[in-house]
Amino acid sequence: MSGNAVRLQAIKDVEAYVPPAVSYIDAEAPGEIYGLNVFSKSVMQRRLPKSVFKSVTDTIENSAPLDPAVADAVASAMKDWALEKGATHYAHVFYPLTGLTAEKHDSFFEPVGDGTALAEFAGKTLIQGEPDASSFPNGGLRNTFEARGYTGWDVTSPAYILENPNGNTLCIPTVFVSMTGEALDHKTPLLRAQQAMAEQAERVLRLFGHDPDRVVSYCGAEQEYFLVDRHFFLARPDLLNAGRTLFGSKPPKGQEFDDHYFGAIPERVLGFMMDTERELFKLGIPAKTRHNEVAPGQFEIAPMFERSNIAADHQQLLMTTFKSLAEKHGMACLFHEKPFAGVNGSGKHVNFSLGNNRQGNLLLPGDNPHDNAQFLVFCAAVIRAVHKYGGLLRASVASASNDHRLGANEAPPAIISIFLGDQLADVFAQIADGGATSSKSKGKIRVGVDTLPDLPTDPGDRNRTSPFAFTGNRFEFRAPGSMQSVAGPMTTINAILAEALDYIASDIEASVAAGVEFNAAVQTVLSKIIIEHGAVVFNGNGYAEEWQVEAKERGLKNLRTTVDALPELVSPESIKLFEHYSIFSERELNSRLEIALEQYVMSIGVEARLTLEMGSTMVVPAAVRYQTELAQNVAALLAAGVDADKSTLEPISATLASLRAALGSLAATLKAEHGHDLAAEALFARDALLPAIAEVRAAADSLEGVVADDLWPLPTYQEMLHIL
Repeated sequence: MSGNAVRLQAIKDVEAYVPPAVSYIDAEAPGEIYGLNVFSKSVMQRRLPKSVFKSVTDTIENSAPLDPAVADAVASAMKDWALEKGATHYAHVFYPLTGLTAEKHDSFFEPVGDGTALAEFAGKTLIQGEPDASSFPNGGLRNTFEARGYTGWDVTSPAYILENPNGNTLCIPTVFVSMTGEALDHKTPLLRAQQAMAEQAERVLRLFGHDPDRVVSYCGAEQEYFLVDRHFFLARPDLLNAGRTLFGSKPPKGQEFDDHYFGAIPERVLGFMMDTERELFKLGIPAKTRHNEVAPGQFEIAPMFERSNIAADHQQLLMTTFKSLAEKHGMACLFHEKPFAGVNGSGKHVNFSLGNNRQGNLLLPGDNPHDNAQFLVFCAAVIRAVHKYGGLLRASVASASNDHRLGANEAPPAIISIFLGDQLADVFAQIADGGATSSKSKGKIRVGVDTLPDLPTDPGDRNRTSPFAFTGNRFEFRAPGSMQSVAGPMTTINAILAEALDYIASDIEASVAAGVEFNAAVQTVLSKIIIEHGAVVFNGNGYAEEWQVEAKERGLKNLRTTVDALPELVSPESIKLFEHYSIFSERELNSRLEIALEQYVMSIGVEARLTLEMGSTMVVPAAVRYQTELAQNVAALLAAGVDADKSTLEPISATLASLRAALGSLAATLKAEHGHDLAAEALFARDALLPAIAEVRAAADSLEGVVADDLWPLPTYQEMLHIL
C-alpha cells in the first residue's frame, strides 16, 4: 500500500471506529472501588498483628526506622492478600534514570519435593531484590561489566495489584541503588531530600513553640497530554519513534478560537477518561479533575495532593495506565512536551505544599497574612530558595523535549521567578520597609444578576506566565515537562527548602541566644530575606520582551536551553547543597549530568536520523510524483499547441530542490566530526543538528501546502488534531 493510501485508509478506519462502552452502571460504585487493589493501611490493620501494624505505621507516619523483624509478618499477609486478588507473581517496581518505570517479575510459586508447588514470599524477599543493573543509565557510577544492583522496599509507598487480562501482579515500590549505596534511581534522592527538609522545617516549628509531627512535602501534579487515533499514530514514524511530529504544517483551524479549552469532552475521549479513572481509583490514585486543554486533541487530568513520594510513584503509574488504556480505545496517548509544532505543548504543573497532622498546611496564609508570622517564614524560605537556586530548578526540568515548550508563550519562560500576588507582595514590601501592618483584604465580585449571589474574590489574581506561582495555599512550579517524573523537581524543591529553612532557623536561634526578642528576630530574618532575595519576585507578564531585559538587570539567569542549564547540577553551590544534606554525593551529581547530556544527544540524534529517513523516503517521493504529474500536464498542453501555465510547476520544483539540499546538508551534518565528549556532542546537537532538522522541515512543510492531497503520505495536523 502506498504512503498516501495508508493515510487515506487511516481516515476511513477512524471514521468506522466504534469505541468500547465504559460505564460504572452495573459495576462497583466509584467509592467502593477506590483503593481496591492497594495494600493500604486499612488492609494492613485488618491483616497484621497489632504490634506489627503499629511498627509499620510508625515508619510510614513518623519516619521511624523500619524494624526488620516485622518483615516476615508483612510479607506473609501481603502474599495472602495478593493471591486472593489473583496475583501469581510479585515485582519490585523501581524508577531508573531512564525516566521510565522498571520491574522484574518473580513467581510466588516454588516447587516442592512431591511434585507440587507452594506459594512463598519471605520477609527478606520483600525487603530486598537484585535486578540486573548493567543496562540502566548510571553516569559512570559503575563499570558496564558490573551488573549488581539492589532494590529496597519503600514502606512509605503502598504495594498494589496491577491487573492484566492474563494475570495479576503484586507490585512493590522500591528504591534502586548500587552495591556502594549510590542512587541509581529517582526515588532514593527524593526520600533523602524529604528527610532533610523535614528536619529543618521541624526546627522552625519548634521555635514557634510547637511539638511538631513529622513534616512532609505534598505534591499534586496536573498532567497534560494529547490523544490521537492509533491509525494516524502508526502511520507517522516520527510519532512512533520520537514522540513528536518532525513534519507537519499548521492546520487552517488550530486553537485560535479557544473553542476546545474546557469544551464538551468528545464521547470517545470521555469513555477513555472514565476507563482510566476507574483503574486509577482501584490503584488509590486520587484523580480529581478532567477537562479539554487549549489545543485540539489535548486534555488534562489533575489528582488531589498526596505525599510527594507517593505522588511521584502515582504519576509514573498514571502514565503507564494512560498509555495502555489509550490502545484499548484505539488511540495513542502522547506525553511529549511538544508533539505538534504551532500549537500548545504539554506540561506537568507541580503544585506543592508542606505540612503535618498537627499544624496543617504550612503555606496557608489565613485571613491576615501580615499577622501570621509562621506562614511568612515558610513563604520567605521559598523566596530565598528559588532566588538562590533558580538555575538548579531550571536544570531539574531540562530536556530536549521540554526545550520546545519553555518560553514559547504557552509555558513559563526559562527565567525562574516567583509570583506572589498583590496581597503577599504588598506584605513583604511592608516587611522590607520595617514591618507589615496590614493586608489587602478579600473582596466580592458583583455579577450584576439579582438571582446570583456575590462571589468572593481572592486578593490577587493568578499568573500563568510565572514558573513559580503562589496560588492561595501552595506554590505551583509550572516548568516541569509532561514526560518527566515529578521526583526530579520535587527532590530539588525539598533540597533547596531544607537549606532555606536551616538558614532561617539558625538566624533566629542566634538572635534569640543574643537576647533579641523572638518576634523581633523573626521580623529581622524576614526583612533580610526579602531585601536580599526579593529580586526573584515578579508579578508581571513573563512572556513580555521587557521581562527578559529586566530579569537580566535583576541578576536572574536566563538558561534558554538544556545545554545552558545542565551545568547548574554540578556548580560548587549545588554540590555543597546536596552533599551537606546527604541527598547527592558529587559522584552522583556528575552521574546525573552525564546521563542528562547523553539523553539530550540521543534524543536529537534520533530526530535527525528520522528526519533524514522520512524526508528522503516519504516526502521527496510524494513531491516528485506531483512534480511529474505537473510536468506531464505541461508537456501535453505544449504538444497540443496550448499555452502551458508553469506557475505551479516552477515553485514546487524550487521547493523540492531546497528540500533535497536541506536533506543533503543534514546527512553531512550527521557525519561531521563533533568532539568526543558529551558536552561537545550536546553543543553540536543544539547548534548544528537542530537547525539542520528545522531547515528540512521548513521545506517539507512548504511542500505539504502545495502537493496534491491524494499524494501526501503523512497524516496531517488537520486530521490528527480534529478527527478523533
